[in-house]
Amino acid sequence: MVDVTLSIVNWNTRDELFDCLKSVFGQDGAVSYEVIVVDNASTDCSPGVVESEYPQARLIRNEKNLGFGAAHNQSIKASNGRYVMLVNPDCRMLEPDVLSKMIAYMDAHTDVGVLGPKVLNPDGSLQYSARHFPTMVAAVFRHTIFGKFFPNNRFVRDYLMTNWAHDQATDVDWLSGSAMMIRRETFEQIGLLDERFFMYCEDIDWCRRAHGASWRVVYFPMASVSHRIGAASDKNPIPMIKQHHRSMLRYFLKYDSRSPRILLYPIVMVGLWLRSWSLVRRARPR
Repeated sequence: MVDVTLSIVNWNTRDELFDCLKSVFGQDGAVSYEVIVVDNASTDCSPGVVESEYPQARLIRNEKNLGFGAAHNQSIKASNGRYVMLVNPDCRMLEPDVLSKMIAYMDAHTDVGVLGPKVLNPDGSLQYSARHFPTMVAAVFRHTIFGKFFPNNRFVRDYLMTNWAHDQATDVDWLSGSAMMIRRETFEQIGLLDERFFMYCEDIDWCRRAHGASWRVVYFPMASVSHRIGAASDKNPIPMIKQHHRSMLRYFLKYDSRSPRILLYPIVMVGLWLRSWSLVRRARPR
């Protein structure tokens, strides 16, 4: 058993994947780690790059795109780490001790089930990777026409946690799956990623299940990664837009179907559909 397994799911992000692996294998030797790359039927020679440039990484080739959650589950089932860290191929480790810092923190805090580093945009600005759980009210103001009339409303600010300095370790509701470390005992207890979410919202769901089993979910800014949002999804934007909004609706149905908040579901559903339609329409000319 190694200290941590890094799970990377790739779909047509050859150049980003190369840089990601370079930063991963540039980590110091303070902890032991293995790297598993799951390729979701890429057509850009990504698997060949892994085999030729980083043969020390284990490569799993899929004949079709299984989605984010299902592919990571393949990696997790094959993993040997005390921890597993999900890493997007468009992420870069910004320091050589990202893994050792995160593992040291989790080893010292055995009630922490999920840990996320500070995530920065490529220009160095903060990416809001730690958030409160989404609510239907926030969805109405973030994903419907109401957001245009109230762009700085408190519901969206609260969801994104924008009024917080992000400079100290803090318990949060959920963390972005672009860079997330989970304890083996945690996912053995709560189960793997929910594969009904083909892409998007599976990280929210996983963190919510961790909370339900009394595990802490912690944002840890002492370790930093860079993340370029959309490296894969931008290559095929229309299906990804649809998947994003479909996953949001599935999430609300999973957790709010027995709550009075479900009365907002028709508004959210129509709002998400209209937003998806608008984004698809804008994406088509490209």
